[in-house]
Amino acid sequence: MTTLTIDNIEFDCVHVPTAKTNILLIKAAGGFLACGYFDVTVSDRVGDAAAIVTGVKTIEQMLTSPVVRLSARAREAGVKEGMSGREALLMLQNFNG
Repeated sequence: MTTLTIDNIEFDCVHVPTAKTNILLIKAAGGFLACGYFDVTVSDRVGDAAAIVTGVKTIEQMLTSPVVRLSARAREAGVKEGMSGREALLMLQNFNG
């Protein structure tokens, strides 16, 4: 696990390389930003706020990539498809729904 700092806020990051891809996740206080490996169906079932970006290989790419899928709880936090991963992550940081 590594730490990423955005606007003086620290986020925990997980990067798991596999034989065929990279599994990436950044944890915010109120949810998480993840790569396309994750399915929001499970996030919806358990009530997590999740935003998904795709086509990324690094944590840094996640920040500039657009959100393509999100859970219902992430929508409640104000996250929208098309916003950058960075914007979504900061919204999820402030979400306590």
